Amino acid sequence: MAQAAPDPTPAPIEEPAPEPPPPPAPPPTISDQIGAGKLIFEVRGRYEAVDQTHTATLLDKGDAFTVRTRLGWETAEWNGLKGLVEFEDVRQVGNEHYAVNVPGAATPPLNGADKSRYPIINDPDVTELNRAQLTWTPSAALQVTAGRQRINIDDQRFVGGVAWRQDEQTFDAVRADVALGRFKATYAYVTHINRILGELRDWDSDSHLFNATWSPAEALRLQGFVYALDFGNSAANSSITRGAKASGKAWLGLYQLAYNATFARQSDYRHNTANFDLDYVSGDLAATFDIYTARIAYESLEGDGTRGFTTPLATVHAFNGWSDAFVSPGGNKSFVDGIEDRNLGVNVKPRFKATYFFNTDLIVRYHDFDDQRTGADLGHEWDVQFTAAITPKLTLLVKYADFQRERTVPVGTATPPASRTKTWLSLEYKF
Repeated sequence: MAQAAPDPTPAPIEEPAPEPPPPPAPPPTISDQIGAGKLIFEVRGRYEAVDQTHTATLLDKGDAFTVRTRLGWETAEWNGLKGLVEFEDVRQVGNEHYAVNVPGAATPPLNGADKSRYPIINDPDVTELNRAQLTWTPSAALQVTAGRQRINIDDQRFVGGVAWRQDEQTFDAVRADVALGRFKATYAYVTHINRILGELRDWDSDSHLFNATWSPAEALRLQGFVYALDFGNSAANSSITRGAKASGKAWLGLYQLAYNATFARQSDYRHNTANFDLDYVSGDLAATFDIYTARIAYESLEGDGTRGFTTPLATVHAFNGWSDAFVSPGGNKSFVDGIEDRNLGVNVKPRFKATYFFNTDLIVRYHDFDDQRTGADLGHEWDVQFTAAITPKLTLLVKYADFQRERTVPVGTATPPASRTKTWLSLEYKF
């Protein structure tokens, strides 16, 4: 009998049972997210020189070399929450050849009455808690921040951090930011203003800040705002300002055009018992081609002969001249007769690059100031600023401002501020 042929099909090999997937990692704890945060470390050294010696009371030139150090920690996010703590220290290095005070204030300079022969450089020695905030972001549409924080709204013309001075202005506040498509809004209730002159010049506050923006297109961005400011220990700076702004960008061939137009009305509010209504109007047009930008602007802050339009929470150094000639009590830039500022600026960003010298930027501006109430010429100012990155974390700044007042003004016009020149040199390191 014939033998059966063997089956050529190999026997199936049994695969080992797959190992079960590893258990999911436990969600991070609060401690994990605190440790996963990032360090905040900044150092800015600055030399500032002021020449105002032609006045009757200031007999010497002023100069100051100050160092600002910030140290803090920002946590990673945990269940929509992030925390931040930051301390700030400002120290004068060497002799103090300057006064620290708000121009026009009745109180003596913070660094001693014997400094009254020197011009003002508002960078006092101070160590303080700069920020301590908790931020909750439950969704892409809402963010709430509570605690001591920065509040910079739009271009900081009305509310900002005054970051130019060594002691930054921060706010004890509860803030809500809403974003719904093309609509954005910010509301903040502010209980305390931590101003640039340390705790002795802080303001108690019962203030409300509101700004809403609708952006239907790149060429049109519309804003409406209300800033109701009530300062318990600085009633003269209390006011309510309501306004609107339109801005946008558009291309015209190879040129990018940008514009801004703002109108606001400011009135007395609560603790400020004096009745007033003052208007603010501004407009500017800028054209950019390649590395060049030219900008022409007009700004009018109304005055009635007793009081001028004020912006006590603004980053005022950025407006109406870097010499800060028009700074008045409270840190405003205002003038009892009002200011009309026509200015022209050119910004150049050279393509020059080197291993330790890049991202250069040059700004030149000219301001012509008139009395808003009488139309009289008040003076003019030249401003020049050059910045460059030495390394990705180290930046050099050189800056100059020269304000020259009109020597004679018509009878009935308020006396303009004194002429002055200022020079700055700074190095800033950010970790």
